[in-house]
Amino acid sequence: MDLTIHFGPAVRRHRDLLRLSQEELAARAGIDRTYISGVERGVRNPTLEVMQRIATALGSDLDVLFATARELGNRIDN
Repeated sequence: MDLTIHFGPAVRRHRDLLRLSQEELAARAGIDRTYISGVERGVRNPTLEVMQRIATALGSDLDVLFATARELGNRIDN
C-alpha cells in the first residue's frame, strides 16, 4: 500500500473531526493554507518535518495519521 496517496485524506479526516478550516489548521501548523490544500489533495509531498507539524497542529501523533492513512487505504483496496 502506498501511504503517500492516503496521507492527505487522513489529514482531512482529522481536520474535519476537529471542525477546523484549512486556514485554521495552517495557522496552527505555521504553514500556508494553499500548502495544506495541496497536501489534502495529494499534490504536495510534505517532508517529515511538515507532517509532524501538521500532526501536532491536529493535536495528534504522526503515527495516528499514518494509521488513519492505512485504514483509508485498506477500505479502498477491499
